[in-house]
Amino acid sequence: MDFSYAVEDGVAVITWDLQAKSMNVMSMQGFADLDGLVARGLSDPDVKGIVLTSGKKDFAGGMDLNVLAKMKEGGAETIFAGVMDMHGVLRRIERAGIDPKTLKGGKPIVAALPGTALGIGFEIPLACHRIIAADNPKAKIGLPEILLGIFPGAGGTTRLVRKMGAMMAAPFLLEGKLSSPKDAKAAGLIDEVVPPEDLLARAKEWVLSEPDIVKPWDAKGYKMPGGAPYHPAGFMTYVGASAMVNGKTQGVYPAAKALLSAAYEGALVPFDTALKIEARWFTSVLMNPSSSAMIRTLFINKEALEKGANRPEAPDQKVQRLGVIGAGMMGAGIAYVAANAGIEVVLVDSTAEAAERGRAHAEGVLDKGMKRGKVTADKKAEVLARITPTADYAALEGCDLIVEAVFEDPKVKAEVTKKAEGAGIFATNTSTLPITELAKAANNADRYIGIHFFSPVEKMNLVEIIKGRQTGDIAVAKALDFVRQIRKTPIVVNDARFFYANRCIIPYINEGIRMVGEGVSPALIENAAKLMGMPLGPLQLVDEISLELGVKIAKATKAAMGDAYPDDAVDAILFPMAEKGRLGKKAGAGFYDYADGKRLGLWSGLEGDARPDLETVQHRLMMVQVLEAVRALQDGVLTDIREGDVGAILGWGFAPWTGGPFSWLDMMGAARAAEICDGLEGDRFAVPALLREKAASGATFY
Repeated sequence: MDFSYAVEDGVAVITWDLQAKSMNVMSMQGFADLDGLVARGLSDPDVKGIVLTSGKKDFAGGMDLNVLAKMKEGGAETIFAGVMDMHGVLRRIERAGIDPKTLKGGKPIVAALPGTALGIGFEIPLACHRIIAADNPKAKIGLPEILLGIFPGAGGTTRLVRKMGAMMAAPFLLEGKLSSPKDAKAAGLIDEVVPPEDLLARAKEWVLSEPDIVKPWDAKGYKMPGGAPYHPAGFMTYVGASAMVNGKTQGVYPAAKALLSAAYEGALVPFDTALKIEARWFTSVLMNPSSSAMIRTLFINKEALEKGANRPEAPDQKVQRLGVIGAGMMGAGIAYVAANAGIEVVLVDSTAEAAERGRAHAEGVLDKGMKRGKVTADKKAEVLARITPTADYAALEGCDLIVEAVFEDPKVKAEVTKKAEGAGIFATNTSTLPITELAKAANNADRYIGIHFFSPVEKMNLVEIIKGRQTGDIAVAKALDFVRQIRKTPIVVNDARFFYANRCIIPYINEGIRMVGEGVSPALIENAAKLMGMPLGPLQLVDEISLELGVKIAKATKAAMGDAYPDDAVDAILFPMAEKGRLGKKAGAGFYDYADGKRLGLWSGLEGDARPDLETVQHRLMMVQVLEAVRALQDGVLTDIREGDVGAILGWGFAPWTGGPFSWLDMMGAARAAEICDGLEGDRFAVPALLREKAASGATFY
């Protein structure tokens, strides 16, 4: 049993301690066990009340997602019945033996949270009569379900709306906002924060204080904070929330819409009916293929990759001392994330001043963290002390991993490799240059590897690890262990021009620019992308990255491909814009106009009022990326579709509601995807043999 039960000073203490896991997660058996122990405490005349706590440093991390997958196999009826069973357990905690007519009697039940409480790990406390948390600044409290394509479906939505009102609850429900215990108390999510050593004593003290335990929504005359939907203020809240949700999701994320529906409809009826409504909406979301795909990619597969799903057999390769060559934005960002993770860093540049500037970048990131209260002065000093800026290559002696982040030029990279290659593993940070070619400058090509960080390094979670033809297992293991140390998500791909992420993202940008050249309305192009769930339209994306970089990549690609180069139509728009100085956001002018770094609107100099069918524009923008992902798999650049999906969402924001390109193809069916592509013009939409085979056989990628 994963819960223990002990009576101390007339208080029953139920301690959750899931065996064989470092974090408590809830299962259906766990619910049954908890229900039984609560009933035992409520029926024991010697017990005055119950404390629910954890035997681990944290309270709970949420629901075991495999349970949701199993429920889904049984169809809508199984899901609904399972969710209603959960509601029953939590409602029995909440009612705690209170007489429903007189609202008298009952025993107080308090949740004592030693640390993090997420998802169901916060929904259970919400059903208790008081929530007391230890003052643990590392703890996170909240309901992050929306980020996985579902919503809080074990009463979290109904209880939070009734506790705080729809407007105050919105950031925690619709954005999955997580809070430290102190912030959670200030927001009204929890009731008390106490020193960790006092947690249990304070919980018992509260239980024995004979508190009033009737929840506001069970008491007579309850009025919803901020007003119910038919109250003038409440009505305005829901109208605003609906507009906000549709504005943010463009209608493609089913969970946000369902959450709002559950909150709105639930606010019109008594509490127990509201729980039933919440369960129905939760069932509908869980039956939607989008939620399964998001859970699989953003939780199960992401976690598997972070734990080394594709790591070769090799001893532990944790980095002790990191060398970073090149203290520009990328090198400085890499130095910061490594130092922040506790690694000693030597940051080398051509001059001491340039190296110091790189260290100053890390200081700037830490200062921002201090302003937001996330970083202490001691932490800042500690991190900066780990970065040694220098112009002396001899300082790299003893580094077990060296990452070169110099200019994207094979000659410059070759010079640095010859100068700095030591006894450890040598990595190049590049977004486009083939690793096998660059490795020719190295004495040990088996110890040479590509590590492609995305910009800005401190914010982007994906790292692409590229194996050259001769890269050995130790180099791959070293790169993977380093990425795990800096708490990012790795994908491992084989060497080819543009690797995986840029191979898919460049055609997306190019397709947008190509349509501008065809006279398609730029607003239609941008909005078509957003209506498919892309975070940025292709024109805004190229502005963010810079048109100058686009021109450089185009020239290098044309030089390498010669007559086979397919993008002259794109260059016909891109090059003249760059020549006019419209180089993107940093230059204050690109496809959009800017003022003081703020985007104003699309540049009026863009001609185009053709308005082809919205669906055709969307198909072009999506398929041009997806087909490239399939070709990468077919060519052996990608060796694992999980990396293809995780890499797409984390690397370039590929419509997260789909679960990634391979999940999306499975959702629509390979035959339908092939049919769409056959209806589009141009070789770039030619259906790869792998997709054609799946279309013929009805097979899926997963």
